[in-house]
Amino acid sequence: MNWNAIDFDWNHARAFLATAEEGSLSAAARALKTTQPTIGRQVTALEEHLGLVLFERVGRGVELTPSGRQLATHIAAMRDAATAASLAASGQSQTIDGTVRITASDVMAAYHLPAFLEQLATVAPRLNIEIIASDDLQDLQRREADIALRHVRPDQPELIARLVCDASAHFYASQPYLDKHGDPDDASGITTQKIIGFSDVPRMVDYLNMIGVSLRPDQFHNQSTSGLVVWQMAQRGLGLCIMGDDVAQQTPNMRRTLKNVSVTYPIWLTTHRELHTSRRIRLVFDMLDQFLKPRMTS
Repeated sequence: MNWNAIDFDWNHARAFLATAEEGSLSAAARALKTTQPTIGRQVTALEEHLGLVLFERVGRGVELTPSGRQLATHIAAMRDAATAASLAASGQSQTIDGTVRITASDVMAAYHLPAFLEQLATVAPRLNIEIIASDDLQDLQRREADIALRHVRPDQPELIARLVCDASAHFYASQPYLDKHGDPDDASGITTQKIIGFSDVPRMVDYLNMIGVSLRPDQFHNQSTSGLVVWQMAQRGLGLCIMGDDVAQQTPNMRRTLKNVSVTYPIWLTTHRELHTSRRIRLVFDMLDQFLKPRMTS
């Protein structure tokens, strides 16, 4: 191991990564609880040390250069490894056990939480996790869950929330369906397609019409309150459906269509204000944020 090769200041790297993930120097300063000039000096120092231009200014924000994007991937891995080491050390110093109940949509519960539990088990092997697959916003208030993953920010004063990210979704269909019914090139081509809907079809039609996708209620031949059921219907060739890109990337037989139509939705982590002081709740809460952010935005 050539230890002399690791010669840059981690504080400078941390400032760079925060700026890359937050999108501006000011946002990075807020995230790291410091000042914008300090972040600016640290990023500049890293650029000078490496001999690279890492950011280009765009309006009030910044965008990564190709060199910056490559470096961000490596530094993010360093951050994740350091976080895991820190969590592992804290887990050894004081045993974390008991049960934490996490509620999430059935899609999130099936496609992301099992992998998260594998990671969590390496840090807190004595912790028991109960997954509640539900979209019910009242789970936390009824104390049926400790942590919730939701697409709506709660407004109850006894709950606290953290925005994990803004995720993206598109229309998807199976290849056999597209072979039979054609692949619509743009939003105008969807008028002859079959659509698989979630439970509230009128609300879904109103939202899609608002973003420029004209649909009629009679196009919804199948629907379900379950995202997993909707996704299975789409895989069986019953029509087009909207699904998060993070899930579609894990399903090789599904094809993205209407590529100019994109839906963005937030992912919120929520817990009780009094529970947030619990060590095991904070551990799961923080690790969920770190685990989901890169997977929901990649």
